[in-house]
Amino acid sequence: MGKHVKLDTSSSKEIGAYLATPKGKPKGGIVVIQEIFGVNAHIRSIADRYAEAGYTAIAPAVFDHLERDVELGYDQAGVEKGVKLIAELGLVRALYDVEVAASAISEAGKIGTVGYCWGGTIALMAALRLGLPSASYYGSRNVPFLSEEPQAPVIFHFGEKDHSIPPEMVAKHREMMPQMETYVYPADHGFNCDARGAYDPPSAKLAWDRTLAFFEKNLA
Repeated sequence: MGKHVKLDTSSSKEIGAYLATPKGKPKGGIVVIQEIFGVNAHIRSIADRYAEAGYTAIAPAVFDHLERDVELGYDQAGVEKGVKLIAELGLVRALYDVEVAASAISEAGKIGTVGYCWGGTIALMAALRLGLPSASYYGSRNVPFLSEEPQAPVIFHFGEKDHSIPPEMVAKHREMMPQMETYVYPADHGFNCDARGAYDPPSAKLAWDRTLAFFEKNLA
């Protein structure tokens, strides 16, 4: 369904992206923000699912600034390399790429974002700083940004068995952004990803349904 495209970024370096388009007129556009594993088969499948749901979806390959076509596995080696790449890239540069990707699909209508893990925090930042309605899945780096004034709504999804985001961190979201929807599922970190051992189909389905309703309200 999707295809690979190029994006001109603020650093004047071209990066790749995966673009999936719906049949017929789009309800809006969604920037899909990767985990630390790159724009791999799982992230492409998410973009395809949003296209099937009626949205133009684009997943910018933000690691292209450092290394082309990064697709990491969910093993220890993949985690170690992904952590190294995000440390070098930083959140702000990735946020610029989200802005460029949003602009590239602006003809679809109103644009939002969805992000997972590291991308979950960038999704939050997109709502805070770019005014894009965003769905943030288990963003473990969210807390330092919760004091910023949101320019758009956010929906948060967390797993109660996620050791990287303990209950007190989830509570901070409710305390500092009480106007936003914050949901907790009986699952671990990465519960949305069907390529990971932590995949929890009932939690993933419920989060998907809630996120679709959120985008229906804020984009469509």
